Amino acid sequence: MNRTERILVLGLAITVVSCAGDPNRRAKIGAATGAVAGAVIGDQVSDGKGKYYGAVVGAVAGAAVGHHMDKQQEELEQQLAEEARRKELSIARMAEDTVRVDISSDASFDVDSAVIKYNARQTYVKIAGVLKTYPESIIHVVGHTDSDGTDQHNQGLSERRASAVASLLTGEGVSGSRIRTEGRGEREPVASNSTAEGKRRNRRVDIVIKTVVEGREQDAERPPGYLGN
Repeated sequence: MNRTERILVLGLAITVVSCAGDPNRRAKIGAATGAVAGAVIGDQVSDGKGKYYGAVVGAVAGAAVGHHMDKQQEELEQQLAEEARRKELSIARMAEDTVRVDISSDASFDVDSAVIKYNARQTYVKIAGVLKTYPESIIHVVGHTDSDGTDQHNQGLSERRASAVASLLTGEGVSGSRIRTEGRGEREPVASNSTAEGKRRNRRVDIVIKTVVEGREQDAERPPGYLGN
């Protein structure tokens, strides 16, 4: 056992002892165990960036990325089939290492609100469940609006909605270290704002899942380009 492993195992032991009598003992010990495992794996990667990502989320070998994302996309499609049927969201593969879940804001928020609707929360719970199963990724949550209102108002609203989604995901157990939030206001429409249907489509939150690829770890940190590319 190397020095890093000894330090981490000692930290886990301290966590176990300190959690005695704590009603959340099992959850805290589980989190500590995951951190130890991830850091030990990361310590075996010579690249400093690899070590960081190993400790936080892990990394996928390049040759395995396609299969890894195929499985994750398939599970998202299975879990969210009913929402997709109702046209509340869509799932698209943007690149070999990137999947985007495009969620209609109308399905998630009331007009001019950043409070997630009660009935929409279960959708995000399902997404969180899949994200926890595949932890080797950075998750970009990007809010968008239609063109109604001022630029300043729309920018703030898109940021608050992205933050609300991120908070729900972390509340469901997705590590906050994996999540990046951003609001883009009305700058990236997917349809014309001259029609009610176009505006409806433009009001959305994108969850862009970017796999951390071994040797290209920083790519996952880059904000997704237009429409999640």
